[in-house]
Amino acid sequence: MVQTYRLVKQAKMIKTDDFSSVFNFRKRFSLKYLVMHYQPNDFQRARLGLVVGKKTAKLAVSRNYMRRVLREFFRLNQHDICHVDLIIRVQKKFDKVDFIQIKQEFDLLINKLNQRVILSQQKSSQVMTQANDSL
Repeated sequence: MVQTYRLVKQAKMIKTDDFSSVFNFRKRFSLKYLVMHYQPNDFQRARLGLVVGKKTAKLAVSRNYMRRVLREFFRLNQHDICHVDLIIRVQKKFDKVDFIQIKQEFDLLINKLNQRVILSQQKSSQVMTQANDSL
């Protein structure tokens, strides 16, 4: 199957209930600029939600730039991310000067996320096999 790098509508989280369920799942990673909240999903793709508050950046231009950059990083890496609902929250303002550092931080968080999700899937499959063996 040929991979397209288009960000389709199904890959975006828009509804408040979707955001609430991910925040209530309470799994997250954080670094200097970004916080990633995640929850495994049943879809065949990762879904993205972005949160950039007014406390982080007062001007809409700055908030929109941060969203645009993060959406582009997600779009380019969407095939490498496990099937999760992913909310990226900006906790410190960044601009064009910090671009490389943000890219490195995003990649580090995605690697950490994939490792954690794969590990939890392996643990749950081991529990299922043990339960089946005891029956």
